[in-house]
Amino acid sequence: MWKFNEDFPFIRKGIQFILIMMILLIVIGLGSDTFYGIFGENNYVTIHLMMEILIIVVTMTISIQTWLISPFILSNRVLYIGALFLTISLIEMAHTLSYKGMPFFITESTPYAATWFYIIGRLLLSIGFFVIFFIKEKEIGTTYRWFIYSMPFIIIIICSMVIYAPTKILPSLMIEGEGPTSLKNTLQFIAVLFHLAIMVILFKYFKAAPKIVFLLLGSAIYLIMSDYLFTIYRDVYDIKNFIGHILQLSAYYFLFRAIYFSSIEQPFQQLIDTQEHLEKSREKMHFMAYHNEVTDLPNDRFLMESLRENLYISKSQKAILAIGIERISAMKASLGSTYADQMIGLIAQRLKNVLPEKYLLCILREDYFVVFVDDVNNVNELTKLSRQLQSVMEESFQIQHFSLNSQLNIGIALFPTDSYKEEELVRFALYAMHEAHKTPSRIQFYESPMSSGMTERLLLENDLHDALDNQELFLEYQPQIDLKSGQISSVEALVRWQHPKKGWISPGVFIPIAEESGLIIPIGQWVLETACKQVKQWEAAGLPPIKVAVNLSLGQLFQQNLVEMIQHVLEKTHLEPQYLQLEITESMSIHIDHMTTILKQLKALGVTIAVDDFGTGYSSLSYLKDFPIDCLKIDRSFVQKIKSDSTDKALVDMILSMAKHLQLKVVAEGIEEREQLSYLVASKCDTVQGFLFSKPIPPNILQESYQTLHKNAKGILDTITALEA
Repeated sequence: MWKFNEDFPFIRKGIQFILIMMILLIVIGLGSDTFYGIFGENNYVTIHLMMEILIIVVTMTISIQTWLISPFILSNRVLYIGALFLTISLIEMAHTLSYKGMPFFITESTPYAATWFYIIGRLLLSIGFFVIFFIKEKEIGTTYRWFIYSMPFIIIIICSMVIYAPTKILPSLMIEGEGPTSLKNTLQFIAVLFHLAIMVILFKYFKAAPKIVFLLLGSAIYLIMSDYLFTIYRDVYDIKNFIGHILQLSAYYFLFRAIYFSSIEQPFQQLIDTQEHLEKSREKMHFMAYHNEVTDLPNDRFLMESLRENLYISKSQKAILAIGIERISAMKASLGSTYADQMIGLIAQRLKNVLPEKYLLCILREDYFVVFVDDVNNVNELTKLSRQLQSVMEESFQIQHFSLNSQLNIGIALFPTDSYKEEELVRFALYAMHEAHKTPSRIQFYESPMSSGMTERLLLENDLHDALDNQELFLEYQPQIDLKSGQISSVEALVRWQHPKKGWISPGVFIPIAEESGLIIPIGQWVLETACKQVKQWEAAGLPPIKVAVNLSLGQLFQQNLVEMIQHVLEKTHLEPQYLQLEITESMSIHIDHMTTILKQLKALGVTIAVDDFGTGYSSLSYLKDFPIDCLKIDRSFVQKIKSDSTDKALVDMILSMAKHLQLKVVAEGIEEREQLSYLVASKCDTVQGFLFSKPIPPNILQESYQTLHKNAKGILDTITALEA
């Protein structure tokens, strides 16, 4: 791609140099008689020898350079170019040694031999480059290098035998005192014609590789200028002969620069760019490990480390303010994550505008904001600060065509009054926040009886014990669309809880309770068995084979009989293993030894393994080669900012490229806009899922509307394809 700002200064200087040489050529042409023998006739042999040595050095350098890089590039074109310049270098040596006035050649030096060596080298350069342009590039073996590089020596031996034959086989190309013959000029112009053809071909590639093409064009121009001078000079003392050699040397230098740039400088720069890109990606991933992807605020990990460092530095009173957004879960459920996340981002920005810089603002996983105040003079100041924070909600949030309103519930815990431990301090502030909605001000200081609020959590846990038996848990399925075929290739099973009294309970609430209490084991088994059974029911109803993706929690992966349980479920439901995909989260990779063993056992069953929310965990990517995984699922946080955030776009590109090289499938989650889909289609992502195609739906609805869902998906993809075309 043409980087105008980088390439233009170089091209401008090159054009200026070519113009200067042309002006010099015109001046010398007009006053050639004046400059005849200007260096002294006795010095011309030395001057010529110096220039020829430089030409030999440049051509030999090119051949050696291509020889050294050919084992790594293994390109037949690169090898042929190296062999071509080795041939020219050897011919230039012969030309130099046979030049008039050279005293150490075995045969008397004559214009006959020197001129023929020159013209052979000149024709080989033009015709050789022309032919190489039309050779189809392919990979070659290392042994082939020796054969190709032996050919120049055979060529120079044949040329020497012909030129130095006892009886002259070739006609003379140079007549002493008169200049070149018509045959030499004809051969010279043939070389010029081939180089003009090469220039025409090069112009087609100028936009793709401007610097390389310009160097090659500059070389061609210099060679053509030298060809012209070599057709009109009288003898070796003519200034035009000297300038011709200067131009010839400049042409070879340009060729050297072009090959050096394409084979060494450019790949090295690309390597540096790649390293910089990877470093930025690492920095981005490290940032994400300590910051929330929606708001860029520090997350709970950052908060806890900051509290450990700063909470005990002084004896001054400190405080934690926990801030909850009223009805944020309902907004996510009804409007989708995109709108809810936009609202959270706007709230975060408003909070930052209100808070003094000395206070630390963080956001927890549950979309709760936390403010750390490290010096409290008066608790009334905290109440005043809380009211200022609540004031950010007075103005409605305009998110596309929605006007959203909400309120903030704020809980406050004091250090050291309420707790001496950082985890407890945050937890007590959250307890107070959950109680704050019961007060008119929605601001609540922590009180010790609030710990009894844990009773509610215990009640919820107790209800969760009975939820399976009472059939309160159910599954919804979100279709996953294969971008190549447009088919619904798979679905993700998502567990839901409809509490008989409290209504719909968010998975973000009861899943952590299930994991902490161990209930995730029976719930996980029920989810797996229900999902596998459902796939067989769809098959019996006439639907095409559908793969189902089921999430595994960390607790399940440490379940002793996990592999046996999954095998039993597959046998019980008669589901073929290839139609079950088990999903783990990236954060589980920290248990690499245990995970590797378990996943290999699961893989042996014939199921596929996917890494969910890939890119959000800050862990070594070495697990990608250790774990027997089949698929990466790009987290929705990256997908949603593909069009607006170049870094997220770069990370998505990196994940897709990495998956391709590791031969892994890629599923992109959270597709809610056509622009996101269009980019993923163009990037050759394998599979997508999101609200753009369907929200999670009950199994009977999916069965009844399968054709409609499929038709809608095909329509969306066809529209995207048409727009791309």
